[in-house]
Amino acid sequence: MRRKIPSTTALALFESAARHQSFTHAAQEHSVTQSAVCRQVAGLEDFLDVKLFRRTKRGVLLTDAGIHYARRVRARLDDVERDTLEMMARGGTGGVLELGVVPTFAAKWLLPRLGGFQRQHPEITVHLSSRTRPFLFAETTLDAAICAGEAGWPGTQSSFLMDESMVAVGSPALVTPRQVLKPADVQGLPLLQMSTRPYAWRQWFASLGLDVAGDMAGARMELFSMAVQAAIHGQGLALIPRFLIEDDLAQGRLVQLTRHEFLSDRRYYLVCPEQKLGNGMLALFRAWIEAEAAKYRDGCRLAATGECGAGESQSLRQSSSIFVRDTVP
Repeated sequence: MRRKIPSTTALALFESAARHQSFTHAAQEHSVTQSAVCRQVAGLEDFLDVKLFRRTKRGVLLTDAGIHYARRVRARLDDVERDTLEMMARGGTGGVLELGVVPTFAAKWLLPRLGGFQRQHPEITVHLSSRTRPFLFAETTLDAAICAGEAGWPGTQSSFLMDESMVAVGSPALVTPRQVLKPADVQGLPLLQMSTRPYAWRQWFASLGLDVAGDMAGARMELFSMAVQAAIHGQGLALIPRFLIEDDLAQGRLVQLTRHEFLSDRRYYLVCPEQKLGNGMLALFRAWIEAEAAKYRDGCRLAATGECGAGESQSLRQSSSIFVRDTVP
C-alpha cells in the first residue's frame, strides 16, 4: 500500500517558510523562486486538506494547525538529516547506538568513561539524548536507556549498574577546623536541602541511629549542581550522590563527613527493549558498561570499608571519615 506522505521538497520548503514566517526567506534559503515556495505550500495544504498559513497584508502567519505540523516536520527532517550525515561520514560502514540517558549521570559518570568504549570499538558511534520522564521505547528511536528508578519494564531487560549512594559533604573551611564532628556540631551547622528530597537528611541521620533537631531546616535548592556549589563555598553541608562529586572530593574542594553512605531509593539500570537484544553493537556496549559499573562499585566498597591500598585512586583515599557516630546528647 502506498504511503500517505507528501513530497520531501514540499515539506522542506514548508518547514523553512514556517521557521522564517516568510516565503521570500524560504525561497532564498533554498535558492528557488518565491512562486515555487507558494506552489509547494499550496500543494501541501491541498494534500492535507488543512490551511497551514494565513495570508495577511504584511505576509504570512502560521495557523494553529501549521504551528503544530511545523514542529513535527522539523523534528522528522532533523532526524533524516542526522542519519544522512552519519551515513556520509562513515561511507556505509560501522554503526550507531542511540542511548537515552539521565543527564547528570551521563555528564558525571558515563562521559568520562565513554572514551574507553570508543577506543575499543571505533566503528561504533554512541549518540546520547536526555530522558528525564517516563517513555515508551516504541515511540522513540532509542536502542537502550540508562534510567534511575525501578527495573522490570514490560518488554525489556535491565542490567543493574549501581545504587545511588548519598554522601554527606562540606567545604574544608567549614568542616576541618573542628577536627571531629559530633551530632551536636552538626546541629549547629547549616544543612543544604533538596526540594525534590525533603526528607533526605532525616533519612541519613536515621540510618546512623540519630535523631537530630532541625534536620529539615536550611536553604532549599532544586538541583544537585546548586547544592554542590553552595557546599563548596561553605554555605552548608550537603547530601549528594557520590558520582556527582568524585572530582570535588579528589581535588579537596569538598570533604566527606563519614565513610557511611546512605543508599537512596533510586538505582541505575541499563534498560534494553527485547526486540533490540539481537543487536550486536548493543551487546558490546552492554558488556562494557556492566564491567565499568562493577569496577566502580568495587572501588566504592573499598573506599567505604577503608580497604584501599597504595595503588587505589586519589579520590578514594581522600574520602576519609571525620564524623563520630555517637548519639545526640
